[in-house]
Amino acid sequence: MLEAFKVVQGEAPADSPVVELTFEQRQKSRYRTETVCGQSLGWFVERGHVLADGELLECSDGTLVKVVAALETVSNVVCDDRRQLARVAYHLGNRHVPLQVGDNFVRYQHDHVLDIMVQGLGQQVSCEQQPFNPENGAYHGGSHGHSHSHSHGHDHSHSEAV
Repeated sequence: MLEAFKVVQGEAPADSPVVELTFEQRQKSRYRTETVCGQSLGWFVERGHVLADGELLECSDGTLVKVVAALETVSNVVCDDRRQLARVAYHLGNRHVPLQVGDNFVRYQHDHVLDIMVQGLGQQVSCEQQPFNPENGAYHGGSHGHSHSHSHGHDHSHSEAV
């Protein structure tokens, strides 16, 4: 079995194994599956890292396995009016829905209740089979712009949900 402990960027050799994964599978830090060719693969990567389409899993034997976003059932909203598209993204984000944002579209994992909401905002929704590559979010990886080692200068306590 191939065992990967590291995620790397770059180009995989043409003969590298490929693993097709849904968004749900790409969120797992420890997982066991098979490559497209049927070779067993297990990975153990940093907790919280979402494997991205095109990233490489570096295995203990040096093998590089290319990650490919699998086709999934998604709802796709295409709109040339950026203000209307921003409204749709706002309302979906307000429901904490993982969202893929493109130049003139937003895409989310298919949910008929959300489709009805988007239609209520005046937009058409199509159900399609597409790769799903949502935004990681502002707090992914703890890189939200400042350290927490500073003093806030006030005397009440608070906590931040990350």
